[in-house]
Amino acid sequence: MPVSAEILHPGPEGIARAAGLLASGELVAFPTETVYGLGADARNDRAVARIFEAKGRPRFNPLIVHLADVAAARGIALMDSDAERLADTFWPGALTLVLPLRPEAGLSPLVTAGLPSVALRVPDHPVAHALLAAFGGPVAAPSANPSGAVSPTRAAHVLDGLGDRIAAVVDGGACPVGVESTIVGFDPDPVLLRPGGLPVEAIEACLGGPLAMRGAAAPVTAPGQLSSHYAPGAAVLLEAATPPAGALWLGFGPGCKGAALNLSPAGDLVEAAANLFDALRELDSRAAPGQTIAVAPIPDRGLGRAINDRLRRAAAPRG
Repeated sequence: MPVSAEILHPGPEGIARAAGLLASGELVAFPTETVYGLGADARNDRAVARIFEAKGRPRFNPLIVHLADVAAARGIALMDSDAERLADTFWPGALTLVLPLRPEAGLSPLVTAGLPSVALRVPDHPVAHALLAAFGGPVAAPSANPSGAVSPTRAAHVLDGLGDRIAAVVDGGACPVGVESTIVGFDPDPVLLRPGGLPVEAIEACLGGPLAMRGAAAPVTAPGQLSSHYAPGAAVLLEAATPPAGALWLGFGPGCKGAALNLSPAGDLVEAAANLFDALRELDSRAAPGQTIAVAPIPDRGLGRAINDRLRRAAAPRG
């Protein structure tokens, strides 16, 4: 395991140290309620470029900017009435809004991949909030893992993938939601760009109507839209209602006797989402060369939509 990054305690001294590293242009990983993010000063071209270099991330894939509060978001992007309603209801929380960028926002153009829009989120995690408040500015932060690999929900995951490429990680324990944020854009009406840790049903109830869906052939306008993503080293087989011969079976629900791991023996989608990436990492570490990870069917509702989205991308053909 490559470990050279400084491991920081999430108390006042660790937060101050992390904020100072960000201010000096370094990369710092930190927990949010969804997954660990790899943070850099979103106004610093060189710092943001280091994110792409550390992750091996393609430059056309934009980043999410994390902010301490809604007021900071209004200073960076234009928010219409629907965006204001969603922000007022779900921020801080597991929702990212893709909004028109203010020309005077001062962000590095690398953050937006040259697009006229920017992805913004106010996270609901005490460590993330403390760090953002101490830093006092916008922090670009994709998931803290090599591009395309399984996302990190623990500090150890960050160290395993990026420990020799970043300055520090703030260890705030396991992420409670466990899948990335839901992303909503405006075209001009609200459109779902990525299912995630906030159920689509809750967003639609807030807006009073259904969300439009992003077309499969639409260009990349937000993070998490690449067809192959969140992938372990082993091949992934979906909708395995029974354990295939020779495969490591990842179960869901009480009927999966003999599964190598079970995302939720009780069939709880919230528990399953929180366990998803950790379970994929664990089974990948157990898999022999050529062995497959087979995943039991997951209901496609609530957080199940986000789980299935991540699993489809994990199982997609890899370039």
